[in-house]
Formats: sequence, C-alpha cells, structure tokens
Amino acid sequence: MKTEQRTPRELGYYFPAEFAPHAATWLSWPHKEASWPGKINSIYPSYVKFIKELIKGEHVKINVVDAAMQQQATDWMTRFDVDLAKVDFFIHPTNDAWCRDHGPAFLINPSAQPQKVIVDWGYNAWGNKYPPYDLDDVIPTRIAEHYGLPVWHPGIVMEGGSVEFNGKGTLLTSTACLLNPNRNPHLNQEQIENYLRDYYGVEQILWVDEGIVGDDTDGHIDDTVRFVNADTVLATVESDRTDENYALLQHNLQQLKAMRLIDGKSLNIIELPMPSPLSYEGQRLPCSYANFYIANHAVIVPVFNCKQDETALRIIEQCFPGRQVVGIDSVDIIWGLGSFHCLSQQEPLV
Repeated sequence: MKTEQRTPRELGYYFPAEFAPHAATWLSWPHKEASWPGKINSIYPSYVKFIKELIKGEHVKINVVDAAMQQQATDWMTRFDVDLAKVDFFIHPTNDAWCRDHGPAFLINPSAQPQKVIVDWGYNAWGNKYPPYDLDDVIPTRIAEHYGLPVWHPGIVMEGGSVEFNGKGTLLTSTACLLNPNRNPHLNQEQIENYLRDYYGVEQILWVDEGIVGDDTDGHIDDTVRFVNADTVLATVESDRTDENYALLQHNLQQLKAMRLIDGKSLNIIELPMPSPLSYEGQRLPCSYANFYIANHAVIVPVFNCKQDETALRIIEQCFPGRQVVGIDSVDIIWGLGSFHCLSQQEPLV
C-alpha cells in the first residue's frame, strides 16, 4: 500500500519499546551455511528452544524460502514438541536469518487508522559485507503487502540492531555503526538524526561511541546498552582490564552517565558483565548478555557456559519483575556473530 507524503512522525506513529506488549515475534528461518560454516545444524536445537519459549506468550511468524524449508522447520519444531498452532509460516525468501536487521519496523498510533504501519529501511548487509542481500532488503515490504499495511521507504540504510527505544521518545544508538561510511556516507549526524525522528517517531537521539570487539555490524547497540524501562538501561562492562573490550565499554559507560532524558533526568544505569571471551578458528566472537530478547512473558538471554552466566541472569531478572528470565545456550549460534535479539523482530500489539 502506498503512503502519503507526510512522515510517520507527522501522523503520530512511533516505534514502541520492546518491553511493550507484542502481537507476535518475527523470525527468518536460518539456512545460510556461510553464516555458520560447518555448524548450521548445531544451531537448530537452541533456535527451536527460543521459539518454544516465545510461543508461551505470543505467536511466532517465520519467513521461509519455500515449502521444503517450511517442512524442515516443522520437523525441527515437532522434534522439540513446539505447539505449531502458535506458529505461522510465510513464503518470503530470505538471504539470511538476521530478522532484527532486515525485518519490518512496526510503528503504531492507537488513535489512527490503520493503527499499525511499517517502515522499510534500506538494508545492505552491514556495509555490503555479505552479498547478496536483495531478498532480505524487501522483507518489510512483502510483509506490509501481505497485511495491506502502509509502508514507508526512507531511502537510507538502517538496521534494527543499531537502535534501542524507551517508548517515551528516546532512541539510543552508536556512532560506530550509524556514522560508519559503509552505511550512509552522504549523510552527516544531524541528517541521520532527522531520519530517525521522522521514521521512528522519536524526539531525542542519544549516542554512545563504541561497539564490542568481533561485532561485524560495526557496533550495534543491542550488544552494549539496552533499555529495560523508560529510564533504566543495562550497560555491558568488562571487568578484566587487559581485555580489549574494557576501555571501549568504560568509554560508553562514561557517556551514559552524562546523558539526560527528555525530562532532564539522568539514566538509571545497571552494569551487566561480559561473558568470558570466546573464539572460533581464531576469531573473537561478539558474545554479550545484552543480546537478550524481551518477549511478552519472558526475557530470553544468550548464555555461554561460563562463570558469568548466572550473575548476568540474576541481574537481568531483577530488571524484569513479572517476566521469567530464561537462559539458552548460544555457544554455537554466536559463531554466526549474533544471537537471539539479532534473530528476532517484535510486532507490537495495538
């Protein structure tokens, strides 16, 4: 459905916080061998456990390439006793599995008709690192067409993992990613902020500088800083001063301490430890407990079989009263350089 000239913000639409109620969670079934070279079959048990946890509180909608892939996904989920009545499949061919970045950005306005719209940002696989990405790039529009929803095309590259929302007008992001010349080299910071305001319906943009080592997205915020309510963030910190993430995350922490929200209040900052370093074939992997996904009934956290797992789960648990905190092994999934938040995109309930 074509949209009018006015922006979503002008029409009162905004991107809700992840902790707001969901209608569903969107996924794109993993199938790209090159994302998990030699390991793709080993990721499915944890991936399906993720789905099994999600359906306790919401529907799951999965993009698949074709009927054969739908059958493969069904077979895996049947093996783990997933209630398939709560899973919907869509024949929407994809290049890869990272639905946070190529999936639809749903904005809502409860007073408008329709109450829900989609923004289809440009997608270039994190600076043209992993072509082809043409199928992923059109996923939001395909979903909008399926539901007959209005869709906006801002015409610039933007990824869901690079932005974090408090639902009250504030967006957090990183200069390492959004100001990287491999995304939108023709735009300066002020111009990018204008796009964020117009097409996410926010008022305030807050910036940290750094991402974590091994993150091929050039520093997505969903590995470093996450809103848990309108004025509280979990911020990853590294305790080992000799670790290469130590100074990067301390720099971000100092920036967060200096920030003020729209109402002038400081952020309430809760520190979240980093897992022990994990490498595969000599490559440092971007392990982070901050890559959790906030579902309706639970918070699903990647864990890495190290001593920090329990500490991280307890800290996250204290931030989400009323939600169960569930750790799922991500040691194999992280070889794809992302985890549960990177793999999912929420559809808000309105």
